[in-house]
Amino acid sequence: MKPTGFDLLRHGDTGKASYRGQLDDALTTQGWQQLRQAVAGRHWDRILTSPLQRCAAFARELASQRALPLTVAEGLAEYHFGRWQGIPIAQIAEQDGEALAAFWADPWHHPPPGAETLAQFAARLHAALAANAPTTDERVLVITHGGAIRLLRCWAEQRSFADMVGIDVPHASLHYLVWPLPEHQL
Repeated sequence: MKPTGFDLLRHGDTGKASYRGQLDDALTTQGWQQLRQAVAGRHWDRILTSPLQRCAAFARELASQRALPLTVAEGLAEYHFGRWQGIPIAQIAEQDGEALAAFWADPWHHPPPGAETLAQFAARLHAALAANAPTTDERVLVITHGGAIRLLRCWAEQRSFADMVGIDVPHASLHYLVWPLPEHQL
């Protein structure tokens, strides 16, 4: 029997390249196609989604098509990158390279200027999942963001949060998260 957990699905392509964070980008046509392909032939009992439209619009479509309960959880929004939000990474590297290197090396202790801390991000993600935890044998799809999935995977796998940058989370990729999460040094 599979342990209790969540299926985490990253949103599809938005056509934007930068730290998008909590900017409310829409999916591209390709992004919609990626998500529809990712869920084809798979089944869930309910859906939980980030409020940002790149997640929520598809979640509403899928819930409607399959007559599934849908919960929008504010806590599942992407990490807030502060002043770096929407800025191309190459530009950040040129203008604020030392801070960017510190963030990549140790994001827990060196958040971007004006950003939320990873402790705050982890706490709100955990609270959103805990409030919507699956029951035994219930299949719950969580539509969220790359940063959220990376942080949750580090937590679940007992990895350093500095490993987040090296975890590949392509658009419309699925990741299984065992629940509850293990104790982690936050």
